[in-house]
Amino acid sequence: MAAQIEATAARPAASARRARGRRPRGGGIRGREAAAGWLFTAPAVLMIVVFLVVPILMAAWVSVSDWSGIGNPFGGGAHYVGTRNYSALLTQGGLARQQLVQSITNNFYYVLLVVPLQTVLALFLAVALNRRRLAGRGFFRTAYYFPSVTSTVAISIVFLFLFSGSGVVNTILGDLGANGPTWFADPNGLIHLLLGVFGVHTPPAALANHGLLGQSWWDWLSGPSIAMTVIIVLSIWTTSGTFMLIFLAALQNIPAEVEEAAIMDGTNAWQRMRRVTLPMLRPTLFLVLTLGLIGCWQVFDQVYIMSQGNPSGTTLTPAYLSYLTSFGNQQWGEGAAISFLLFAIIVVLTVLQRFLLRERDAGR
Repeated sequence: MAAQIEATAARPAASARRARGRRPRGGGIRGREAAAGWLFTAPAVLMIVVFLVVPILMAAWVSVSDWSGIGNPFGGGAHYVGTRNYSALLTQGGLARQQLVQSITNNFYYVLLVVPLQTVLALFLAVALNRRRLAGRGFFRTAYYFPSVTSTVAISIVFLFLFSGSGVVNTILGDLGANGPTWFADPNGLIHLLLGVFGVHTPPAALANHGLLGQSWWDWLSGPSIAMTVIIVLSIWTTSGTFMLIFLAALQNIPAEVEEAAIMDGTNAWQRMRRVTLPMLRPTLFLVLTLGLIGCWQVFDQVYIMSQGNPSGTTLTPAYLSYLTSFGNQQWGEGAAISFLLFAIIVVLTVLQRFLLRERDAGR
């Protein structure tokens, strides 16, 4: 009798152990959630693969082939040539390398001016709109953001009229007693023009006889041309609104108690901005700088509409050069190689920027 009672008591425990040892069919609720998640994301993943990953792989093959734009590049219309296209751009002293170096120089000055100026302007506008006592904040927010959602083509055409020889800008300068330049026909760099004011018209031998990648240091230090300056002004005006909204959202996420505590400690507005606001905006600042850096190195549409690389290639950028080499000169291998060199530049600068910000955080 006792043995029967013990056996009866042991059966539920054994059944429970067997139930725990068996996995539920279909993975249970977690498995069903994972399947549903993949089902919902499948269209987006498919579009990314088809319209992003596959074209990148195709462009990678074109960059190491001699495809002329005729026929199927994956059939008999292209042959593997190794790094010949990259060598023509980086090591061989021909027109291809000259144009690439000139485009990188132009884009470097574009980034050097646009990224900090648009960041500072966006932060200034965000701080101004974040004031509680500012009347008409909704109107100003819309007005500042409106250029960011306006067509780039439309704004570029408007700027062409404004900065033409008889445009509004030169008319205003004429009324002030100054002669306006021919904005889109003057290839001189701003630094060279500034040195010319002080009587420096001939480059020193150390800068004229030495250089990098086939371009003299004097040309590297020319500064942006007058035409590129117009494009820089247009870009700052059209992109500051977007970054203003990003900064504004971050400012509104800062607790009011933090600012009140800083006020009680006797800090002024500049001290609160430097010691309280900016440190709390560092993640947002990194996001804005990264987006600005990537966008500036990819500038294309303004150059295509307003100057097409002229005058004398002083508004040429790597993105437009890639298009011009491929569609204009039918050198698709070199055009694809330029795009991958541009991608490498963006990746290196983004990683470097992240490294510098992390070092600054660690030092504090």
